[in-house]
Amino acid sequence: MLGGRKTTACNEEVAESKVVENGTTTSVPQAKSSSSQLGALLRKADVAHVCLRLLCMASSVTALSSMLTARQASTVTIYGFHLPVYSKWSFAQSFVYVVGVAAAVTVYSLLQLLISGSRLVRKSPMIPSRNHAWVSFAGDQVFAYALMSAGSAASGVSNLNRTGIRHTPLPNFCKPLNIFCDHIAISIAFTFLSCLLLATSAVQSVIWLSNN
Repeated sequence: MLGGRKTTACNEEVAESKVVENGTTTSVPQAKSSSSQLGALLRKADVAHVCLRLLCMASSVTALSSMLTARQASTVTIYGFHLPVYSKWSFAQSFVYVVGVAAAVTVYSLLQLLISGSRLVRKSPMIPSRNHAWVSFAGDQVFAYALMSAGSAASGVSNLNRTGIRHTPLPNFCKPLNIFCDHIAISIAFTFLSCLLLATSAVQSVIWLSNN
């Protein structure tokens, strides 16, 4: 009887050990698959972050180049007199402001792109620490507000060029200077687009800070 009980107990222990071993062997692939899925998601997030920086730099470069090439010579008619006019971006302080801010954002976006791209190639964390996240958040916020300010100031001058001034004989200057006004409009549009992209990057930093 004692021998039978010992044999049964031994068999139960062997069976339990087999069950445990089977459980561990089946859970290891699940853990590996979940970790691989998490790694793939993080990789996609890092690629999206780099693409966002690239888009921001491309947008700011477009805004800068469109403004720098905004110039045109033509003639306007006031009370029957044909007067020559020449328009250039440097004649308006608000347009000069757009050029300065767009140039600063281009340099900032290029630096961020180089840092993010190198981390992506080395497969390092895109945001290594909370200090890095706070610095990126602050930089994105400052330049986003600067772009919003510059775009708003330039929009007022551009709208005045298109509508003219009431109770004065000044015409719509964008009719004879259509190329100049089109360049200004493109620059302002991409200025606001760069602002939106930087705001999106700032939101990403906030999400990372809230989760870490």
